[in-house]
Amino acid sequence: MSRPPKCRFVDQEPLVVYFKPRGIPMRNLSEAVLSVEGFEAIRLTDIEGLDQDSAAAKMGISRQTFGRVLAIARKTLANAIVFGMCLKIEGGNYQVLKGAGDRQCQAFGSGGAGDDNR
Repeated sequence: MSRPPKCRFVDQEPLVVYFKPRGIPMRNLSEAVLSVEGFEAIRLTDIEGLDQDSAAAKMGISRQTFGRVLAIARKTLANAIVFGMCLKIEGGNYQVLKGAGDRQCQAFGSGGAGDDNR
């Protein structure tokens, strides 16, 4: 039996959750799904400029887990761009932080937390 996934903290929900290539009708496109914690991993490393150790600590996960989440997120993003797919940001195992000391996780699926296992 596998271990239950550890709660992953994110600063906020994405402001925009859907992207698609311009000029192609939705019905003609495949969809790639990027988890919210994958989105957060990309934001922390590529936008905030944090190293993987610091970003992992901020999300409350190990550096190895962070590296895996980041690699999956980057591959999903690259596939969407290279193959002209829609990109949908949703799901995952995460908890949105509400304040500086807010490191308590509720059960996944409540309070806006994602609930699918990736």
